[in-house]
Formats: sequence, C-alpha cells, structure tokens
Amino acid sequence: MKVHILDDWFDTLRGLPCFDLLKGHDVTVWTDHEPDPAKLAERLAEADCVVLFRERTQVTGELLQRLPRLRLISQRGQYPHVDVAACTDHGVLLCSNRGGEGANHAAAELTFALILSAMRQLPQQMASVKAGGWQMGVGRSLRGRQLGLYGYGRIGRVVADYARAFGMEVVWWSSEAGRARAEADGESVATSRAAFFADSDVVSLHLRLTPETRGIVTAQDLAVMGPRAVLVNTSRAGLIAPGALLQALKAGRPGMAAVDVFDSEPLTNAADPLLSHPNLIATPHIGFVTEDEFDKQFADIFEQVNAYAAGAPIHMINPSVVAR
Repeated sequence: MKVHILDDWFDTLRGLPCFDLLKGHDVTVWTDHEPDPAKLAERLAEADCVVLFRERTQVTGELLQRLPRLRLISQRGQYPHVDVAACTDHGVLLCSNRGGEGANHAAAELTFALILSAMRQLPQQMASVKAGGWQMGVGRSLRGRQLGLYGYGRIGRVVADYARAFGMEVVWWSSEAGRARAEADGESVATSRAAFFADSDVVSLHLRLTPETRGIVTAQDLAVMGPRAVLVNTSRAGLIAPGALLQALKAGRPGMAAVDVFDSEPLTNAADPLLSHPNLIATPHIGFVTEDEFDKQFADIFEQVNAYAAGAPIHMINPSVVAR
C-alpha cells in the first residue's frame, strides 16, 4: 500500500523500532504541516492510507472529497479532528486504538514538570540568571499544598502518584461516575465543584475532549480560584470555555496558568494575547512528544495498517465501510 504519514515535524518515526512494521509498503513521510485542503490533497493524491500524527491535521469532508483513492486512515486515541461521517460517505475506513495499554507517562511527566515550573517560577528564574539578573523572586514548595485533579483517568492517577511523592494532598473532581470510582478506590473527592476550584492550590485537567466535555471548565470555575493558584492543562484547550482562560488571567484568578495546548495549533504568533500573557507558562503541545511514547503509539498505528492490508482490519471506528 502507498502509506503517507503526516506532520512528523522532526522526522522522528523513521528512526524508531516501530517503523520496521511498515516494511513492504511504499511509505512517504511529510515533515511539515500543510493546512490548506487543496494543497494537502495534491500531496496525498496517490495515498491508499494516511497515518495521522495525533490531531495535527483536520480530516474534513472537503479533504476527503479530493481523495478518491484513499481507503484507510490509521491513528490512535480519540478523533475529534476527523469527520467520521464523511469518512463513511467516501468509503474511507478509520482505525484508531482508543484503549492503548497503560497510561501516557510522557503526558503525566510533563504535567508535573509544569506544576513545578509554575510553583518555583522556573522559566522566569532561568531567564533572569541568563540575563545576569540572578534571582527574580521567591517560589513556593509543593509539600502540604492541594492538587486538584479534574478527571479520574489513567494519566491523572499517575500525576497523583507523583504529587504524593512530593507531599501534596490530592483531591479529585470528575463526572458523577468518575467521582464514584474515585471514592470506591479510597480517593478524596471534593465536597462540591466550587470547593474543588476554590480550595486547590493547583488544578490540573485530565479529561478527553468530547462534545460533552467541550467548554466544561467555565469562567465561573476559574473565577473562584485563588489569586495565587495555578491552572495546568496538558489535555485539550477545548476543555476550557472559549476566551475564559485569558480573561481569568487578566482578572488575576487564577494567578498563573501552565498549558501545553491551544485552540489553534501550531500557534506561532508570539503576540497572541494568551501566549504572550506574563502569567502564562507555555509548552508547544509536547505532552506526548518523546521517542518512547512515539514508538509505543505508532506501533499500534502501523499494526492497524498491516491488519487492513492483510484483509483483517482492527480497531475500526466505522466498520460499515468494510461491511459494504
């Protein structure tokens, strides 16, 4: 099959063990991002299969209409960036392993790095010492402070383990079912949503982005956070109501945010109001960007390609395409 891999910005995949799974296929790797559907369709005109790099490219009906040869899209995780109905209409099978083994430790590690960075003013202290200014302020310790984790899932539970190792108190909020699971596991659940946001020194979001969770963190939630509290988001920008985070930072509640995700990515405008806010610490969506995590995730993705090529597709999202 002619397999095209999109958005491998640093040409990483060819050097990983998982890439051997594509032996026997005609593979093209694109190392830049092409947002224009017409230009992207020109690139993919001969593709039988497109491999997506997480959510870096939107797969729309407009794009699919220009790709009559395409038969398979292989990716991993959730797929809010893929128009599944349009895939089905155009006879394109979407395969995506949504239940990968274990937690994404890379994302959990970055989450805790951002917590430390915000509480100890690491970006500001680094900039000061490199500019010859030495210390620029006084940070705060984690021990004894409350970490509020929104979303009782695998990544959040790993972050909770890290937090307890640093002596933090962990409190959870989630859906009603998620809170019930947390309580059944002996975890501490906040007495109310308002108390969760108001009492936590750090709030970290660990939810999947679905129609139900889009905008689930509101301006009212952020407004009750303390003026020295920190909001961390390594999940999805869409979990926060549009514009709410910038307005909250302008209002000083919370006092700081540390985020790895933005509404529009890649975000390369240094003057963007949120990105340039002095109380925002930012990383460029690198939560999953480690060689180890890539090898794990793309092994799943490439196995889906091979299963399809062998006539026995796995992890099908729209199996009616195969049935017909």
